[in-house]
Amino acid sequence: MFFYRFFIRHIRKYFRHLKPSLKWMVFAVLLGIVIGLAGSAFYFCMDLAAGLRSAHPWLIFLLPLGGLAIVGFYHLLKAYKDEGTDLVISAVHSDSEVPARMAPLIFVSTVITHLFGGSSGREGAALQLGGSIGNCVGRLFRFEEKERKILIMCGMSAAFSAVFGTPLAAAVFAMEVISVGIMYYSAFLPCVISSLIARQIAAALGAYGEQYPVTGIPDLALLPALKIALLALFCALLSMAFCVMLHGFGDLFRKLFRNPYIRALAGGAIVLVLTLLAGNQNYNGLGTEMIHCAFAGQAPPWAFLLKMLFTAVTLAAGFKGGEIVPSFFAGAAFGCLFGNLAGLSPSLCAAVGMGAVFCGVTNCPITSLLICFELFGFQGMPYYLIAIALSYVLSGYYGLYQSQKIVYSKYKNEYINRKTR
Repeated sequence: MFFYRFFIRHIRKYFRHLKPSLKWMVFAVLLGIVIGLAGSAFYFCMDLAAGLRSAHPWLIFLLPLGGLAIVGFYHLLKAYKDEGTDLVISAVHSDSEVPARMAPLIFVSTVITHLFGGSSGREGAALQLGGSIGNCVGRLFRFEEKERKILIMCGMSAAFSAVFGTPLAAAVFAMEVISVGIMYYSAFLPCVISSLIARQIAAALGAYGEQYPVTGIPDLALLPALKIALLALFCALLSMAFCVMLHGFGDLFRKLFRNPYIRALAGGAIVLVLTLLAGNQNYNGLGTEMIHCAFAGQAPPWAFLLKMLFTAVTLAAGFKGGEIVPSFFAGAAFGCLFGNLAGLSPSLCAAVGMGAVFCGVTNCPITSLLICFELFGFQGMPYYLIAIALSYVLSGYYGLYQSQKIVYSKYKNEYINRKTR
């Protein structure tokens, strides 16, 4: 009788814990399907916009008008103060709300930005899209506030996975980016499920992620490891500079052009002039072609600086998108330059640069390592590990997202709870 009661009591406890897990699995599947479809639609619209601009380069001259359309669209839906991805992040660790209108706003405005030649990414837009849909599902099914935060992270993972094609990194990124030093493991199961389902749906519809071949990887030895460590140091400094440029240009444009319509016109005109001075459109849009050139060792030495400048002006003017792909561009282009100068494989240094700069701007070392594995394979693992660890520590408390919290110090076991710079 004693063993029977003991068994029954533990079975009941087991099913009490199993019930919420089953609930999260159901809603993770739902979000994976919905956001997988939405993310695929976003992916194809972005491809269509890039294809149209490539076929009709004169569209760049309409960039200032595209900026006016974006500002007007936001005002039409009464989104006068747009905080972007920062709003999604703050909604997880505070009482902020992610409005439903964020999904259509960021979808349409990012496509407009890329159609007319603004320089930005798409993953930041995907995070906003997924977070908004996740929050809407939580409100629709009357989830409590704490549970809605898990759905927001779940949506972020699904959208990142669908658009970028890295389900492993996407599942972890949503949990890691919110608060540096703390992982929200309660969201792990739903984030994994939604990420995998969204990726499978996107792949089935033909939305494939990028792949970058890495060649010339040397065996782990002291000299190449020291060179990679030096590259990581430079990438940490580069990530800090990129964050300062993005935030600094944003503050400067808001000070110089208080009217958002004038700001969009001026910023669009500046990007247009920069494009004409560059003589090509390699730094407009995503810039994935130039990333491939970097892996082939053929990126211009100044490419990383130009991409940072183009992106800072674009986003400061009020155009939409993300900062992650531009950080990949800057890291790959600088890595290519370093590899050619240091006598290392340019493709290996481009891969290391991408991972290290991404880590520096997001403060997400685990996600950065997983992205390297998914995009470049496992062969260069020791070098990715060295570079990401160093970049994480040496990049200080700078970050793309000003609502991101550094909960624990990067340098010692100390609770600091401060926001990034």
